[in-house]
Amino acid sequence: MDPKAVKSDLVLILDFGSQYTHLITRRIRALSVFSLCISGTSPLSSITSLNPKVVILSGGPHSVHSNDSPSFADGFVDWAQSNGVFVLGICYGLQLLVQRLGGEVRVGEKQEYGRMDIEVEKNCGIFGGKKVGDKQVVWMSHGDEAARLPDGFEVVARSQQGAVAAVEDGDRKFYGLQYHPEVTHSPEGMETLRYFLFDVCGVNAGWKMEDVMDEEIEVINNTVAPDDHVICALSGGVDSTVAATLVHKAIGDRLHCVFVDNGLLRYKERERVMETFERDLHLPVTCVDASEQFLSKLKGVVDPEMKRKIIGKEFICIFDAFAHELEQKLGKKPAFLVQGTLYPDVIESCPPPGSGRTHSHTIKSHHNVGVPEPFLKRHPFPGPGLAVRVLGDVTEGNALDIVRQVDEIFIQSIKDAGIYDSIWQAFAVFLPVKSVGVQGDQRTHSYVVTLRAVTSQDGMTADW
Repeated sequence: MDPKAVKSDLVLILDFGSQYTHLITRRIRALSVFSLCISGTSPLSSITSLNPKVVILSGGPHSVHSNDSPSFADGFVDWAQSNGVFVLGICYGLQLLVQRLGGEVRVGEKQEYGRMDIEVEKNCGIFGGKKVGDKQVVWMSHGDEAARLPDGFEVVARSQQGAVAAVEDGDRKFYGLQYHPEVTHSPEGMETLRYFLFDVCGVNAGWKMEDVMDEEIEVINNTVAPDDHVICALSGGVDSTVAATLVHKAIGDRLHCVFVDNGLLRYKERERVMETFERDLHLPVTCVDASEQFLSKLKGVVDPEMKRKIIGKEFICIFDAFAHELEQKLGKKPAFLVQGTLYPDVIESCPPPGSGRTHSHTIKSHHNVGVPEPFLKRHPFPGPGLAVRVLGDVTEGNALDIVRQVDEIFIQSIKDAGIYDSIWQAFAVFLPVKSVGVQGDQRTHSYVVTLRAVTSQDGMTADW
């Protein structure tokens, strides 16, 4: 979608590698303001061409003292100042702003991680709606700190340890937060972002999330030629299903979906998924039973990362074979592959800046596009399936059967208790160890299965 054509008051996020970067985008869009995320090392022309009203510098894992630490383009500060663009640095973004403007950043005497209290020292700018002395809990994750501020900057809040928590230069419209307002572990973070955008920056709230589906369908139609065919690899999860539904609305039966049973699915997953696709969504889906193929490759493998690589490679082989068969049938190669994913998935699977990290534009709708509500509310399930929920060799004994049945009982119990929708993810994990117990008045010595359930609003932070 083209933000210049259909959105005003763009908030542009420069990504410097934080695991929370795309969460900033989501929070701002929730305020009916369009936001876009691009690489923090993008050329200045890529920034100026978008004509943003606000630029947010994200956090990141680097130290500004590192030789390979990413930074914004030369000329960015002068451009922002001369055009009246508001700039907010978050965590690493604050430190980067301080350093590039002539201040000093040093390794913190007391590094701050997790929940911390901060206290407002001046009720101006980003804390204009607060009183001096007001305290709030925030989420911090940094080792460096601002030791000396650039000319024109002042401290507006400090942490419980006395470190700088928020700064600003109101005349130049530069602001900084040493904590993460975008995560739910900062309870007042959303209000801080709201106040900053609307009261400080004067941004107008005119963008609607409901417009996403129509916009994305238009993008798909403009991208896929009238005689092009598209392949979609369906996992049975929410993301790929929503993506497939959107593409199907745009191009109809030129979408060809394939669902692979790799032998690592949840209890009766194949039957449930195919029923939903065929009965409720009316999507043409080819089901490939590749259980033996996957399990034979996984025999004797215990390392989780190796499991992921093997499974990924086998999926590619199957999709290649499916594409070849489709080409023989159609007389031409499929033009596109649909991938449905989440921002957290993109973040976790991409390397940080400095190694060429890029962000793919994904098809994601936050409102119902025709997918049954219970399906939309399903808990996330890993791509490698139960292979990463069985510690050790998945082909040894009946580990898969055990964890599959325990997981089904666990999930059904949560549903029966009426708390399934309030839990972000619940699952069972098979451990390759045995423990003693009692069953039917008899002593037993059998495998251990652990149960885990967490709450989260975004998949970026979680509570037990």
